[in-house]
Amino acid sequence: MINYKNSLILTNAIKKIDLFLIYTLIKMEKLTNKEEEIMQVLWELKKAFVKEIVVELPQPKPHYNTVSTVIRKMESKKFVKHETFGNSHRYYPIISKEDYRKGYFSLATQNYFENSYKNVVSFFAKEEKISADELREIIKIIERKHS
Repeated sequence: MINYKNSLILTNAIKKIDLFLIYTLIKMEKLTNKEEEIMQVLWELKKAFVKEIVVELPQPKPHYNTVSTVIRKMESKKFVKHETFGNSHRYYPIISKEDYRKGYFSLATQNYFENSYKNVVSFFAKEEKISADELREIIKIIERKHS
């Protein structure tokens, strides 16, 4: 059963965020939708040349030059770096998908939920995006971490 005590445990456990990560992501520029799409490919491939990224992007495929321009912009934003092979560059992410997800979610929580994870969980419950069984499972995970 989800009760006040369990709700407090959930709220307090979720609030323990890596502040350094939040600070780092606040300093970073946000990724555009197209940049996020390219980052998803890079996270999957680990390292890739522009032509390999283009192949993995959904239809309609952007032009090679467009992807090249976008990824160089991402490099200036400190999301990716490259290795040089002659005239070609092989790009790789310098922020992990997990770190990006944590920071992105933390900023969303701060900006849209008054920095309250209780408000986040409540929002998903009201929108019927999370079930009581899923909440009980989350509480069990939190209780195991605290025991």
